[in-house]
Amino acid sequence: MIDFPILSLMTALPLIGALFIFLIRGGAETVARNAKFTAFYTSTFTFVLSLYLLGRFDGSTADFQFVEQADWFPSLGISYHMGVDGISVFFVALSAFLTPLCILASWNSIKTRVKEYMIAFLVLETMMIGTFCALDSMLFYVFFEGVLIPMFLIIGVWGGPRRVYSAFKFFLYTLLGSVLMLLALLTLYVEVGTTDIQTLIENPVARDLQMWLWLAFFASFAVKMPMWPVHTWLPDAHVEAPTAGSVILAGVLLKMGGYGFLRFSLPMFPEASLYFADFVYWLSVVAIIYTSLVALVQEDMKKLIAYSSVAHMGFVTLGIFTATIEGIEGGIFQMISHGVISAALFLSVGVIYDRLHTRDIARYGGLVKNMPKYAVVFMVFMLGSVGLPGTSGFVGEFLSLLAAFSVDTTVALFATTGIVLGALYMLMLYKRVMFGTQDNEDAAQMLDLSPREVGIFVPLVLLVIFLGVFPNFVMDRISPSVDKLHGQYMAGLQVPDMQVLNVEPAAGEGDNYE
Repeated sequence: MIDFPILSLMTALPLIGALFIFLIRGGAETVARNAKFTAFYTSTFTFVLSLYLLGRFDGSTADFQFVEQADWFPSLGISYHMGVDGISVFFVALSAFLTPLCILASWNSIKTRVKEYMIAFLVLETMMIGTFCALDSMLFYVFFEGVLIPMFLIIGVWGGPRRVYSAFKFFLYTLLGSVLMLLALLTLYVEVGTTDIQTLIENPVARDLQMWLWLAFFASFAVKMPMWPVHTWLPDAHVEAPTAGSVILAGVLLKMGGYGFLRFSLPMFPEASLYFADFVYWLSVVAIIYTSLVALVQEDMKKLIAYSSVAHMGFVTLGIFTATIEGIEGGIFQMISHGVISAALFLSVGVIYDRLHTRDIARYGGLVKNMPKYAVVFMVFMLGSVGLPGTSGFVGEFLSLLAAFSVDTTVALFATTGIVLGALYMLMLYKRVMFGTQDNEDAAQMLDLSPREVGIFVPLVLLVIFLGVFPNFVMDRISPSVDKLHGQYMAGLQVPDMQVLNVEPAAGEGDNYE
């Protein structure tokens, strides 16, 4: 479709920018300033390439596009294989979109080791884009695990007082699950003889083996989402991470788990996915209700939003494992929407944290009086989070619940309570921060959004509204790929008629029985 390897360029460009930053020399202020500008220009150019990618993407086909393939380890059958379809192209764009916003958000708040911080963020961007582009399972694993290193450093070096504890908890949780996934990938390689994802889908393994492999992949993806009860690393990581770290963690890294379910679990292990569907439904319901109740009693704004992320990801897993077209589309749209809204909410918390250096909700109040612009943008993101029609948050939740009602009304009924609880804790948060009496004089003196902060929030506000009013911009492009995925899943459930009917041929009819 185009005559240059755009996916490889998008993946490598942040690394090139990181190398330039590494080579910067001079005084501390000069190095910090040049590192910021280099990181911003590099990530912005990567985002421009992602817009070009979206513009040239053919939404009428389910085939992988912009495919690049070269031998990596030819003796082992492992190749450098990149490509995007309707499912992955928006996650590539989301990763590229949020990174320059994170660089801008860190402009004044990061004051130590700025050079190393910018390098970590650009390396992180490479790993994120590579994860969503990889079409070889081992290449996917390299990028998927590579994300851990820069995020571990971002939390552990530039985080809060308990940053080391939170960084190691994040690392150990995700690494443990990923080790099981590596064993499953090696088993697939031995069974099928290739690491190519499409070939693995077209050659399913036996049902009994599917069960064990599904569980191994589930261990990795469930931690990354994260699903209840392996979600406990997330609130700690969010609270201690710098604002930009929380943005990427909620906006992109959590989506890797859902993407893994779509790329591996459903198409490769359809029988196991069907067998464990009820298990996933109820884990999702518990996550939605339990973490919403926990969010209701939080006094730390970041913790509240972190728990809300777990609840919203419950709608994603619920939709995906209904294995219906509506559910899968709803899960994908919910991930894209949540990637924008959760990132915006964490950036909103970062704005007032940078001014008052506290996330305690009780320390604020009445900010609408001295920060009206901030109150408006926070309102848009809050309403998007509760799923108000006309915002992006409504579409994904509606489709996921619609699919859930079609397969299990009891599950859907319990899951719907999460929408009520979500509205309750987000409206309470907004009321306590924006309205009421302004008892804290320091809060009353805080300045409204600066031009830099307005530049960060305007595209996020527009995107939340645009995706809510024109969801077909996403739906039309993901629909062929979702149809293909659903077809692969259903094809994997087909068994010979003899097994379905469990009958014997009638006497004398054996030669003609089919």
